[in-house]
Formats: sequence, structure tokens, C-alpha cells
Amino acid sequence: MARSTRRRPAPAHPATEEIDLYDVLHALSDPTRMTIVRVLRTESERACGTFPVDVAPSTLSHHFKVLRESGVISQREEANRRFSALRTVDLERRFPGLLDTVLAALARNEPEPEPDHEPGHEPGSDKARQG
Repeated sequence: MARSTRRRPAPAHPATEEIDLYDVLHALSDPTRMTIVRVLRTESERACGTFPVDVAPSTLSHHFKVLRESGVISQREEANRRFSALRTVDLERRFPGLLDTVLAALARNEPEPEPDHEPGHEPGSDKARQG
């Protein structure tokens, strides 16, 4: 049987003036979606299957849909891949400072990484005190 040549429809995105604050806040309330946003904050665009998240592909698709329909990200198709980008300019135009504030609050609330200790330099050991 011949393979279908029909393309799936392009993903729908809300216009900038239609981006709703409650939808954006809902989209940003999930840790997996915040991982996607943080990655996109440092990269202009990324293929959908390449994010450092540990969820099933169908779950990841759902997270992208929530982010896209809320206006947080845009997506485009290229061949058989879908690429995502953060709608930074649109979000800043609609809600100035919101994304920076949410990302800064998230960074403040994350636990500090444990310092690496060399063997024999554990806190309280004689070698650690000798400096």
C-alpha cells in the first residue's frame, strides 16, 4: 500500500494578543514543562525529541501541546521533525518580565548542589582542617 502524502496540519498558535495569563501560568506550573522552557531559554530552537526529560513520548507530546496552546512556545515542522522555540518576544510584549520572574523564582527554590568532596577531605576530617 502506498504511503500517504498528506501532511499533518501545522500546529496552531494563539496570536500574541490572545495569550492568556492563566493559560501561561498553568503551562509553567509543571516541572517537565519548565525543563523544556529552561532549555529553550538558552537555545533558540530544539527538536522535540531531544529534551532532557524522562517521560513517555505521548506524555511529552501533551506537554508540548500545553506549552504551544498557551502561547509559551511555537512549533514548526521540517521534514519529519518538529522544532520548538520559546515565544520570548510575544510573552515579553504581553506580560513584561513574567518569564524572567518565573525562571528566577524557580532557580531560587532549587536545592543547592552538594559540593564535591575529595577522598580524605570530608568535612570535619583532619586533612580538611589543615587546609
